[in-house]
Amino acid sequence: MRETNTVRPRGRRTLPIRAGIRRAADRLDAATPPERDRAVDALRALAILGVVLGHWLVTALVADGGTLRAASPLDPMPWLAPVSWAFQTLAVFFMVGGHVATRSHTSARARGVTYGGWLRARLARLFMPVAAMTGVWAVVAVCLLLGGASFTTVHTVVKLALSPLWFLLVFAALTAVTPLLVRLNPLWPLAVVLHVDLVRFGLGGPSWLGWVNLAAGWLVPYTLGAAWTRGELERRRAGGLLCGGGAVATAVLVVWAGYPASMVGVPGAALSNLNPPTLAAVTFGLAQCGAALLLRDRLRRAVRGPVAWAAVALVNLSAMTVFLWHQTALMATTATGLLAGRLPGLHTVPDGLDWVAARLLWLPVFVVVLAVCREAFHGFENRGGQRPRTAPAPSRVVRVGRLPEAPEPRKAGRA
Repeated sequence: MRETNTVRPRGRRTLPIRAGIRRAADRLDAATPPERDRAVDALRALAILGVVLGHWLVTALVADGGTLRAASPLDPMPWLAPVSWAFQTLAVFFMVGGHVATRSHTSARARGVTYGGWLRARLARLFMPVAAMTGVWAVVAVCLLLGGASFTTVHTVVKLALSPLWFLLVFAALTAVTPLLVRLNPLWPLAVVLHVDLVRFGLGGPSWLGWVNLAAGWLVPYTLGAAWTRGELERRRAGGLLCGGGAVATAVLVVWAGYPASMVGVPGAALSNLNPPTLAAVTFGLAQCGAALLLRDRLRRAVRGPVAWAAVALVNLSAMTVFLWHQTALMATTATGLLAGRLPGLHTVPDGLDWVAARLLWLPVFVVVLAVCREAFHGFENRGGQRPRTAPAPSRVVRVGRLPEAPEPRKAGRA
């Protein structure tokens, strides 16, 4: 009896926690409009988490005396390039963003919302969290310099912290011109990327020309999202053609045309597929978008349950906060860890499998620190996410926050 009595209180403490989580998940599920396409939210969550995990796995801050410098395991271990294939998911995020933005703009026009009101509502959710992060890092940079940190260290950490902003600036620009992109065929920006690379690499053109692809390259998946809204990508054949064709084109470009195998930038490499985007990065994005389209029905079924949907909703509710602060979580852990000396997988050179194993053990620590950042700065994302005044539906507001928009799925017969 004594042994039984010592076990039961643990069960009594655990069961209310599980029951509370279940009740919260049920409330969130009940508050979600039945017409909401949960596959869109699931794809957005997977894209955000892919970027975060990818950065945590391929970004290293090496302690060299009193200086921190950036490094990547993809440099000494190029055979790890498939890691970048799995976690470089920005094309999926741009496709989902284009799908939601074009549908949102069409809906706003039908409700009588002006273009200015629609655009302010969409951009506020992006730039309120950005203002908070840039303000914090401006103070941090000044404090580091006044505290005696080397300029190299400050430059390294600030560059890493602010690196997500390029993505948001491009995404904001594409959002602003969404009304002009509603009918644009993705083949047009793809043709621009192709010709830019032909001039750069085939004809010896200037390297600065590649920056044209910063807009054109991400315009391809964004306009794919608009085509999704128009109903042109509902058939599984469309997803299969994008996935298969994009994969074959990428393989040809890497094996025979000399493009890097890594789909992220590698410090010190002569060419990056991402900075600015190359044709290989765009064709790889097409393959990813095709795979995402093929997964839509499975994702809808997978997140039908309250608990699975609550996990997806939690990521979406904090999408911008997680994206903006995940590099800060990495750097905060690295800086704090220096108090204990040079720790494996955190401050050491990423040149072997021992570093990879040690870095995997640090991932839960990064998650905890990111959760702290989320609690501290998530309010800015909520504050920036107000709808225009003519927007309907208090019934569509979830108590724990307002989910980013996602359109309803089309009828199963058309999928």
